[in-house]
Amino acid sequence: MSDTAAIALTPSAAKRVAWIADRQGKPPILRLAVDGGGCAGFQYRFGLADGVEADDSVAVQDGVTLVVDEMSLELVRGCAVDFVESLGGASFQVTNPNAASGCGCGTSFSI
Repeated sequence: MSDTAAIALTPSAAKRVAWIADRQGKPPILRLAVDGGGCAGFQYRFGLADGVEADDSVAVQDGVTLVVDEMSLELVRGCAVDFVESLGGASFQVTNPNAASGCGCGTSFSI
Protein backbone atom coordinates (compact mmCIF):
# COMPACT_ATOMS: atom_id res chain seq x y z
CA MET A 1 0.00 0.00 0.00
CA SER A 2 1.32 3.42 -0.85
CA ASP A 3 0.61 7.14 -1.02
CA THR A 4 -2.76 7.42 0.71
CA ALA A 5 -3.11 11.12 -0.22
CA ALA A 6 -2.93 10.29 -3.94
CA ILE A 7 -6.63 9.36 -4.22
CA ALA A 8 -9.84 10.19 -2.36
CA LEU A 9 -13.33 8.77 -1.94
CA THR A 10 -16.20 11.12 -1.07
CA PRO A 11 -18.73 10.26 1.65
CA SER A 12 -21.44 9.95 -1.04
CA ALA A 13 -19.36 7.43 -3.00
CA ALA A 14 -18.47 5.53 0.18
CA LYS A 15 -22.15 5.21 1.10
CA ARG A 16 -23.02 3.84 -2.37
CA VAL A 17 -20.11 1.37 -2.40
CA ALA A 18 -21.15 0.10 1.06
CA TRP A 19 -24.72 -0.37 -0.19
CA ILE A 20 -23.64 -2.25 -3.34
CA ALA A 21 -21.12 -4.40 -1.44
CA ASP A 22 -23.73 -5.31 1.17
CA ARG A 23 -26.21 -6.39 -1.52
CA GLN A 24 -23.56 -8.53 -3.23
CA GLY A 25 -22.10 -9.97 -0.02
CA LYS A 26 -18.64 -8.59 -0.79
CA PRO A 27 -16.20 -6.45 1.20
CA PRO A 28 -16.67 -2.68 0.73
CA ILE A 29 -13.63 -2.20 -1.52
CA LEU A 30 -13.98 -0.23 -4.75
CA ARG A 31 -11.25 -0.66 -7.38
CA LEU A 32 -10.66 2.17 -9.84
CA ALA A 33 -8.60 1.23 -12.88
CA VAL A 34 -7.77 3.00 -16.12
CA ASP A 35 -7.93 1.20 -19.47
CA GLY A 36 -6.92 2.42 -22.91
CA GLY A 37 -9.90 3.22 -25.11
CA GLY A 38 -13.11 5.12 -24.67
CA CYS A 39 -14.03 8.13 -26.72
CA ALA A 40 -11.23 10.31 -25.30
CA GLY A 41 -8.26 7.91 -25.08
CA PHE A 42 -8.52 6.41 -21.58
CA GLN A 43 -11.55 5.15 -19.69
CA TYR A 44 -12.31 4.60 -16.03
CA ARG A 45 -13.30 1.13 -14.88
CA PHE A 46 -14.94 0.49 -11.50
CA GLY A 47 -15.57 -2.80 -9.74
CA LEU A 48 -15.77 -4.31 -6.31
CA ALA A 49 -12.51 -5.93 -5.21
CA ASP A 50 -12.04 -8.91 -2.94
CA GLY A 51 -8.95 -7.41 -1.32
CA VAL A 52 -6.13 -4.91 -1.47
CA GLU A 53 -3.06 -5.78 -3.58
CA ALA A 54 0.50 -5.02 -2.42
CA ASP A 55 1.07 -2.23 -4.97
CA ASP A 56 -2.33 -0.53 -4.51
CA SER A 57 -2.75 3.03 -3.34
CA VAL A 58 -5.53 3.15 -0.78
CA ALA A 59 -8.04 5.70 0.51
CA VAL A 60 -10.54 4.93 3.26
CA GLN A 61 -13.77 6.84 3.87
CA ASP A 62 -16.44 5.80 6.39
CA GLY A 63 -15.21 2.19 6.48
CA VAL A 64 -15.10 1.87 2.67
CA THR A 65 -11.83 1.42 0.80
CA LEU A 66 -10.88 2.82 -2.62
CA VAL A 67 -7.92 1.10 -4.28
CA VAL A 68 -5.97 2.03 -7.41
CA ASP A 69 -3.21 -0.10 -8.92
CA GLU A 70 0.25 1.38 -9.48
CA MET A 71 -0.09 1.69 -13.28
CA SER A 72 -3.50 3.41 -13.13
CA LEU A 73 -2.35 5.71 -10.33
CA GLU A 74 -0.04 7.58 -12.68
CA LEU A 75 -3.12 8.68 -14.66
CA VAL A 76 -5.40 9.49 -11.71
CA ARG A 77 -3.03 10.77 -8.99
CA GLY A 78 -4.86 13.43 -6.97
CA CYS A 79 -8.31 12.29 -8.11
CA ALA A 80 -11.50 12.08 -6.09
CA VAL A 81 -14.23 9.52 -6.74
CA ASP A 82 -17.76 10.75 -6.08
CA PHE A 83 -21.24 9.30 -6.52
CA VAL A 84 -23.66 11.74 -8.11
CA GLU A 85 -27.42 11.41 -8.54
CA SER A 86 -29.19 13.76 -10.94
CA LEU A 87 -32.14 13.84 -13.31
CA GLY A 88 -29.89 12.21 -15.91
CA GLY A 89 -29.18 9.22 -13.68
CA ALA A 90 -26.76 8.13 -10.99
CA SER A 91 -23.10 7.29 -11.46
CA PHE A 92 -19.63 7.25 -9.99
CA GLN A 93 -17.63 10.23 -11.26
CA VAL A 94 -13.91 10.92 -11.13
CA THR A 95 -12.55 14.42 -10.62
CA ASN A 96 -9.12 13.97 -12.18
CA PRO A 97 -6.65 16.90 -12.08
CA ASN A 98 -4.48 15.09 -14.68
CA ALA A 99 -7.17 14.99 -17.37
CA ALA A 100 -6.65 17.57 -20.09
CA SER A 101 -10.10 16.87 -21.48
CA GLY A 102 -13.00 14.51 -21.00
CA CYS A 103 -15.96 13.28 -22.92
CA GLY A 104 -19.67 13.97 -22.59
CA CYS A 105 -20.36 10.62 -20.97
CA GLY A 106 -17.85 11.32 -18.16
CA THR A 107 -16.25 7.88 -18.33
CA SER A 108 -13.24 8.65 -20.51
CA PHE A 109 -10.52 11.28 -20.61
CA SER A 110 -7.27 12.31 -22.26
CA ILE A 111 -4.04 13.67 -20.79
